[in-house]
Amino acid sequence: MTLSQIKAELQTLSTIAFQLPDGNFVPIHFHVTEVGKVTKQFIDCGGTVRNEEVASFQLWEAHDYDHRLHPDKLIHIIELSEKVLDLPNLEIEVEYQMNDTIGKFSLDYDGTYFQLTSKQTNCLAQDNCGIPAEKLKVRIGEGKTTPTCCTTSSNCC
Repeated sequence: MTLSQIKAELQTLSTIAFQLPDGNFVPIHFHVTEVGKVTKQFIDCGGTVRNEEVASFQLWEAHDYDHRLHPDKLIHIIELSEKVLDLPNLEIEVEYQMNDTIGKFSLDYDGTYFQLTSKQTNCLAQDNCGIPAEKLKVRIGEGKTTPTCCTTSSNCC
């Protein structure tokens, strides 16, 4: 989800809820403590130099149970960040404190809740670094159906 997409969705909402990949929700008294631009420049294992940029949201829950972030306030925070940080329409990455580390998530929307979706690592240079293409594993006879008369319970074979 990009910055423009979240702002469009926020305009239609009266409350905000973030759902974790395990189905639990970020407590409703969360705060967005940071909106930033994260730039990553790196070289992959195949020798290609790469650049990635994301808009980073940091969600934090305090013991402040009397306040809740409203959609219009989050839109204001995003628009201020776009102006001050010169943020283009980037994909959003969400940071959220887990039990023992900070989790990083992609962001999606299911029409009701914002979904924090799991991120995965991957080799970006599989064709250059010797990783063989994954072969489809098929067992001999797989996909064939056994006639009813030849099952172990039929006693006909």
